[in-house]
Amino acid sequence: MLSWSGLRHQYPDGAEIVYADFALRERHHLLLRGASGSGKSTLLALLSGLLRVQQGGLEVAGTPLAGLSPRALDAWRGATLGVVPQRLHLSEALTVAENLALPALAAGQASDAGRAEALMAALDIADLAKRRPHQLSVGQAQRVALARALMRQPRLLLADEPSASLDDEHTLHMLALLLDAAERARCTLVIASHDARVIEALTARDDFTEVVLRSRPRPAGALSQLGALSGTGPMTRVTDWTDGSAS
Repeated sequence: MLSWSGLRHQYPDGAEIVYADFALRERHHLLLRGASGSGKSTLLALLSGLLRVQQGGLEVAGTPLAGLSPRALDAWRGATLGVVPQRLHLSEALTVAENLALPALAAGQASDAGRAEALMAALDIADLAKRRPHQLSVGQAQRVALARALMRQPRLLLADEPSASLDDEHTLHMLALLLDAAERARCTLVIASHDARVIEALTARDDFTEVVLRSRPRPAGALSQLGALSGTGPMTRVTDWTDGSAS
């Protein structure tokens, strides 16, 4: 479902991010964590096709992303990917139901009202269908964003800091919603978080693999077995919590 090798990304300012080779095991989800500047946001953008692969290989849901044309990449993203962003980007001008119709409309397709109703019922937001985003609580808005991400039945669901602004109870509820949605939709979850509550909950499960991104200076002439380090650039450490091994 998800793998990369020789993956590097060079920014115009000269900073280079080097990721250790990785492949997600079958029937596993991914917990991605790392401090600011470790390359987490860059990896999420690469996985979602928002950043182009410059060097190396990246395969998502059986499709190598390197070399895809912009049009093909847009089509792949619409057919394969669901995203619950940290900033939810709900349209204030539209109702909840209309926000759920946006993914299909953006792809030039007819909206599936039946699926929208089913998702709203499953996520307990059916009574919010006619409300606008400013009339929602933070937790309600996140559930709307999750429903929107699931509208086109994605094979991969990315959630960026899903516990942002949530208390303990709502954090656990949001994680339960994500896990239940992934099981119902039979899709793979990628959850990016530095929240200790999320990390503790997910590393207690046997269906999650963890990728830890760390920034460390490179010793002169050294090449880490976990991936090359550049100047003060980040290193990728891939960790399987079940045995603590790194590759």
